Amino acid sequence: MDTKTLITEAKARFNHNSAKAYLKEKYESKLIVADQFGLWSANLATINFLTSSSEDEIILIDNFNNPVKINRKSLLSKLNAVYKSTMEEWYTEWVALEKKR
Repeated sequence: MDTKTLITEAKARFNHNSAKAYLKEKYESKLIVADQFGLWSANLATINFLTSSSEDEIILIDNFNNPVKINRKSLLSKLNAVYKSTMEEWYTEWVALEKKR
């Protein structure tokens, strides 16, 4: 391989990794939800905890480490909706990025 080919491949790999990192930052920020006097991350840990709990109202620690009494079903519904829509958008962009590779 010649030097130009190696440089071109290295630049392409760097651009691809930079684009993936950008997508991650872009969509992780969209997974943050303000609801019921707290700031919540629509991540699998929070969604799984809310799903596994059976109580209607529980006290949960928000992103600012504040305890907040929440309506579990309402927050779960909102986080599920945000997670699903955001992950669909992220996946669509990621697939398009991988096709350009």
